[in-house]
This record gives sequence, structure tokens and C-alpha cells, in this order.
Amino acid sequence: MKILGLALVTAFLIARTNGLGSAATVAIISSSGTVCGILAGGERRSIQCTRVQQPAFSVLPDSSFNSLSGGRNFFCGLSSGRRGFFCWNAGDPSSTILSAKRVYNGSVALAELSLGDDQICAFEENTNRIRFWRGDGTFPSTIAGDFRSLTSGRGFSCAIGSDDLVQCWGGRAAVIQTAFRNTPMTSIVAGDSHVCGITDSGFLVCEGSNNAGQLNVPSAEPFQISDIALGTNHSCALKQPNGTVLCWGGGGDAGRSYFPANGTTFISIVAGGDLTCGLTVSNFTVLCWKASNNKTFITALSLPKILPGICVPDESSCKCGVFPGSESFCPASGVICKSCISPSPSPPLSSPSPSSPSPSPTTAQTLPPASKTSKSWIAFAVVGSVGTLAGTISILYCIWTCVCRRRKVHNSIQLTIAGGGIDNFTPAAVSSSITIPNKDFIPTSVSKSGLFRSQVSRMMERQSFKEHAKEFLFFELATATENFSLEFKIGAGSFGTVYRGILDDGREVAIKRREPNPRVNNKFLEEESAFQSELAFLSRLHHKHLVGFVGYCDEGEERLLVYEYMKNGALYKHLHSYGGAAEAVKMNSWKMRIKVLLDASRGIDYLHNYAVPPIIHRDIKSSNILLDSDWVAKVSDFGLSLMGPSAEGGHLAVQVAGTVGYLDPEYYALQHLTTKSDVYGFGVVMLEVLTGRRAIFREEGESDLVSVVDYAVPAIAAGQLDSVLDPRLAPPAGQEGEAIELVAYTAMHCVNLEGKGRPAMADVVMNLESALSLFELSQRGSQSSDSLSFASMDQL
Repeated sequence: MKILGLALVTAFLIARTNGLGSAATVAIISSSGTVCGILAGGERRSIQCTRVQQPAFSVLPDSSFNSLSGGRNFFCGLSSGRRGFFCWNAGDPSSTILSAKRVYNGSVALAELSLGDDQICAFEENTNRIRFWRGDGTFPSTIAGDFRSLTSGRGFSCAIGSDDLVQCWGGRAAVIQTAFRNTPMTSIVAGDSHVCGITDSGFLVCEGSNNAGQLNVPSAEPFQISDIALGTNHSCALKQPNGTVLCWGGGGDAGRSYFPANGTTFISIVAGGDLTCGLTVSNFTVLCWKASNNKTFITALSLPKILPGICVPDESSCKCGVFPGSESFCPASGVICKSCISPSPSPPLSSPSPSSPSPSPTTAQTLPPASKTSKSWIAFAVVGSVGTLAGTISILYCIWTCVCRRRKVHNSIQLTIAGGGIDNFTPAAVSSSITIPNKDFIPTSVSKSGLFRSQVSRMMERQSFKEHAKEFLFFELATATENFSLEFKIGAGSFGTVYRGILDDGREVAIKRREPNPRVNNKFLEEESAFQSELAFLSRLHHKHLVGFVGYCDEGEERLLVYEYMKNGALYKHLHSYGGAAEAVKMNSWKMRIKVLLDASRGIDYLHNYAVPPIIHRDIKSSNILLDSDWVAKVSDFGLSLMGPSAEGGHLAVQVAGTVGYLDPEYYALQHLTTKSDVYGFGVVMLEVLTGRRAIFREEGESDLVSVVDYAVPAIAAGQLDSVLDPRLAPPAGQEGEAIELVAYTAMHCVNLEGKGRPAMADVVMNLESALSLFELSQRGSQSSDSLSFASMDQL
């Protein structure tokens, strides 16, 4: 054991401590290097996350949080009311869609949420009893006593008891507890397999594994400590009175300490894995570095300004006074406590906007002297300057596109108001001025454009659709439908009317017929385009979640397409008060609804990621998701589909086409079509399934139309999903409730106004698979709703 004497200016030293799993306003997920923080300012203290040299992204639900704690593959956030907490799986270093799981929602307030390798623990606020949610079965459910300074590491959790001695629980508890023996402690913090803390005599001590020198506390002159942070095999502390960071361990020359960000003053520090991050005094931004006593590279994260400390109810909770200006960051009478030994922030403090970009740290405030500045930091500054210039150009372009070209965009769609029976309507977010046609879809005005001819010709070069589909005589299809009798009519598609038919061999099929009307030239051309598009695409697409293609008829003015018959019709009719009693019962099951969504998502995922070249459907909606006799969902109607861009991440510059209410706002505004446009439409379908509301609907007794996006998203973001769920179904509970929450958060991401903020369909499929598996687990009764299964967390 190495001991370092401390010069104390107070009789009782309280140091903030941050390690693998201690509560703070910044958390690091060690396996992926993800860094998350609670934003300062704004109505909600919401969470954003990022990774080194990557843009920041938001985390749902968009609620206010009190504190965060990071574990190996996940992190958790304690809500502002401290009567519940969510956890997010963040082990994938490339994902920006973090799946949330509500772990606790009870009447007892919690404090000091702490995460380890696979366990969660917290104090019950009024009793100081410790409560555990664990994954490996070696932790008790609760521990009675008067504890403080709760912390967790790999396979153990520790706290200081009323006798000032360290007590630990879990598989590695005995080793750590024995190492501290009879040493009275003031505070402790755990790393991966070592623990450091302040004794009640004012010494800094470290115990546990020393494989990389992480216990070798520097033998320098005495200094004061206001914060401690431990990673996998390194240790760091805030040196006072200047608030700079001193670290040791991490391999290499294990006996040598180092100052990774000399010249920068921090409020607090946090560590996880080989990463350490500090919250700067100057502007509440986050700087990070990797553990190394040879050469350290400092990186500024893209997070906005972060809350400088955990909000407590009032000043009586603060032993050493209130952090200057903290009232502006906390609701009502809440405040942030000042560390008993802490650097002084630069006054005055104001409540920053959570959406404000993080200012780049200046050399004078946050960087080491110029002679020690790394080449990587210079490169970062250069790239940042170029990015700023590019961003300015992009903003000017968007203004020109959305404002100067507004008339052109609106004219290309030619929206006009028609009668009252409107089932679909564009969300208010798309445009506040548009009016709505009483039509099923918005046609393009150039149906036989060079773009379409090019797409078809490229497709014909690869294969002839006649080799893959049967060509029917018009007489055969007329006979199959009793001369297209109204009794056989079952709906309408993007280019014609759909009839049920029975072929000579007894097969039941669906036949889509373009109604010939050469006098309406534009409509005729649009339907001809839709026919050719469907014929070209369907002849080469074969997937169990795409409606099967049987054949076609191209005879004179007649254009007909023949599909497999989908006995149970469209998802739309089952959601919106159509069909018989048996159908209603079948779809009045949350599990069945999620299964239908999963089927459809797999079909769209096939179009985007497995079809060569990829295909953008352009008209994803609940009326184009059909159900066969076994209730298997399949995507239909490819009349508006286009081949996707050849370059990954690219877009097609095409005029707008799609269905009002499902139309991607970004595509509508900029005429930039991507696969994310289909993701938006499917997000609307998901919200329909959750709420039972049409894409555009009118509240009973109200005159204004409302989009399901505007109706549902604010409630989901506020953690009030129950208020918008379809009342015709029983409220989901336990794991079923967690599954529905996962679907809701995924849908919210899908309808993000910006395509880059939406998940890929592959991610949507994965989340829906996880949601369905939670229903199956619930039916097997494998787990109570008040515990956390980290197996299911990993699946999320």
C-alpha cells in the first residue's frame, strides 16, 4: 500500500469520487469509450452522448435527470425526482441509437446510483439502505445500515459504514474489504479492480490490483484532493488549489506520475476503461485523454455545456457551501453543492443553452503551454476550422434551398384542399402552410422522366422481367374477376384498382388494373410509370416479407399486375376500426402488433441492404403493409419505388412523391431522397400501431387536424408513453411494458426531422426483435418486472 500525506484546510474533507460506477453528471461506458453528460440549462436536464472525434447525439427519453453512472457496457440515469431510473445499452462503439430500459419506477427516492461490471446499486434516500439490481446472483437484494460513498467495480460494490470502515459485496468483495482492514475512510472510489479513497486522517490510499502501477500514488509534496477517478488500470486525482489533474498507472513507466492536461482547470473528472475526462471550469465543456504516462493527447468532445454538479434539494445538503450560480441550473430551490476543496469558477455564470455548440478550448484556458501542444491537437484545431467553414456554407445552402426555392418545391407537389373525409395529413413539422389533397398519394409531375427511363434501362441490362414472371392474357384475368365485378374489388393501389381473382388453376390472386382513360393524359402517364416501376422491381425481388409477384398483362391499353392474395388485408384496416370481430381480437394484442412491425421491417431492410442495387420504396404506410392468411406481414406497392444511390450515404435529387402524413420532411423540403425517407414512413407506422391513431386524425369534437407524430412524440419524450397508447388494448406491464417502451423510443428516432438522426432499418429490425423477445420472456415468467436482466440489456 502506498500512502500520500495531504495538507488539509478543513477538519473534515469530502472529495467527489468517480470511477467505473459512481454518480456524477458525466459518465463513461468503458467498453465502447462512449461519454454521456447531463446538459446544463434548458427546461429539461436531458442527456447527450458522444465518442472521441464524433458528433454528439441525444438519448431518449428526453426527460430531466439528476445524475449518471457508467458501467462496462451500459450506463444509467437517475431521474430528477429520484424515484426512478433508466439504463441504456452503450456497448456498441458505432451505434447512436441507445436502447433505454426503465429499471426502477417506485415510491422510494434513490441516491448515489452506482454501476459495476454487471450490477447496479443505490441508496434508499431516507434510510441509507443499499438496494441492488444484479446480474450474477452474488449480491444481496438489500442491505440495511447507515452507509455513504457508494461505489462499484468489476464484480464488487463497496460503501463506508457508520463506523467509517469499508464494507464490500459481490464475488470480489473479500479481497477489497480485507485490503482496507481497519482503516477508517472518509470517501472511496472503485476502478475496475482497485479502490482508492481518503482516510479520515487525510491520506490518499489505494488497494487492489497493481498490474499497471495504478496503486503507486505519487510520492510528491502534500496536496489537496477534490476529486478522484479510476479507470481499468490507471488512477487520477484533481490537484488543489489549481484544479489540475495528476494521474498514475496505465503501464509503461509505472512508477512515474504525469499531468495529462497541465494548465487546464477542472471542476470534476471521471474515468472508465483507459479513458479519463474532465469538466472544465472555464466553460463546462468536456476534455478527454487516454491513460499514458509517455505522451498524452487531449481531445475536446462535441458535447454541449454540461451540468457542473448534481442538484440537491436545498442549501442544507451542502456542507461547504453552494456552487456559484448553481440556482440557474437546478429547478425550484435546488442547488449544486460546492466541493469542500474546489477550484473557483470564472464568474459570472449563466444558464447556457443545451443546444449551443461546445466552444473550442483556448490555449490560455484549457491547453498545456504551446511547446507541449501535441500535433494531434493542432490537427484537431485545423479540422475544426474547416468544419466551421463547411457548416456555414451548408447553412447558407439550406436557407437558399428552403426559402429561395420554396415556391418551386410547393408547386411540384401542387397540394390543394379537398373534402372532409381525410385519413392522411402531413405533420405540422413539414410545413405550416401546406394544404392537403383528398388523394392516396402525391404523384410526381414527370412520370416518364430521364431518371425513370435510366433506372429501367439499367435494370433491363441485368435481367429480363419476362424470364421471372408469367405474362397473362387480358381475357384470363377478366375471367378470374368476373369481368372486374364490384364484388371482387378489394382496394386501390398507386396506379389502379385491386381485385380479388381466381385463376384457372384455382389459385387465389390479387389483380391490380390500371383503369384506361387516355383523355386524362397526366394521370395516364403517372399510372404507366407506376406500372413499369412495379413490374421492373417485383420481377427481381423475392423475400418472405414482400408481397409475392405472380405475373402481368401488357395488352393494348390494358396494364395489369398479378400478386399473391393477402387474405387478411392491410394493417391500416385493422388499426383503424375496420374488419370483423375475429380480426379485431387478433390485432388487439401488443405482441401481435410488434410481430407485424417486425415482419414489415425485415422486408424494408431487405430492400435497403440486400437488394442489388438497393431500393427505396418511397411509400411506406400502414395501407401498404398487407397480412396473409397466417397473419404474416408483407410490404406491397412498388409503384413509386426507385433504385437507391450508388454511393453509400448518398441521395437522389428527385421531385417529391409519397403519401401525405408519412412523407419525410427532409425529402419534402430539399428533394433529397435516401433510405432514411423510408425509415421516417415506417416510424409513422410504428406510432400508428402504438396509438391506434391514423397518420393524420381529428380529435373528437375538434376541428383541427393533428399528425400522429405531433400527438405521440412529445409524450414519449417526456416519459409519458402510457397517455398515448391505444386504449383498446390492455396496458402493458413488466417486461411487456419495457418492450413497448423500446418500440416507442425507436419510433421516435425514426421520425427525427433530420435523416442523419434516424436509425438504419437494420437497427430498427434489431430493436423490434428485442422487443418481441421481451414478450416471450414475459410469457415464460422468467423475470420479475422490478429486476434487471443484463442478458436482455445486451440484446437491446
